Amino acid sequence: MHSNNPPLTEFGQILALLLDAGVEFIVVGGVAGNALGAPRTTLDLDVVYQRTDTNIEWVVKALAAVYFYLRGASSGLPFKFDVATVKRGLNFTLTIDLGWLDLLGEIVGGGKYEELLPHTTKANAWGRDFRCLKLEKLIEVKRAAGRPKDFEAIAELEGILNRTKQS
Repeated sequence: MHSNNPPLTEFGQILALLLDAGVEFIVVGGVAGNALGAPRTTLDLDVVYQRTDTNIEWVVKALAAVYFYLRGASSGLPFKFDVATVKRGLNFTLTIDLGWLDLLGEIVGGGKYEELLPHTTKANAWGRDFRCLKLEKLIEVKRAAGRPKDFEAIAELEGILNRTKQS
């Protein structure tokens, strides 16, 4: 049994799992901010995944080798993470052996994978190349989410954006 306490999330290993399985996804949230220069600590990896049949199969295949459970759910609830479950669901907040992973079918203020794709850039961290939201869009979706924890992050990201515009 795994706890719902914040883990030390192995971001590079989770990215490798998804990338090596061919999953189409966009990194959003704190890790996207980190990849774009923000020093803020984050506990989870947030990704928006493409919801095609093939990509959903790749997501399920990528996570087949790790333990996972719905974060915040009571212990012992039946949960099967398979293609049918992912197709019926949309957003999954998971605790896996490698930490916390949020698999998001869409996000507030940004929409689905296809809607976010034009607002992405290539990033490199943990020795891997991946797609993440550009600063402007990351600020926009964090503002749309309206969570108190995002307010400081927005100010930090806007500072980075202003510095990059001045260079």
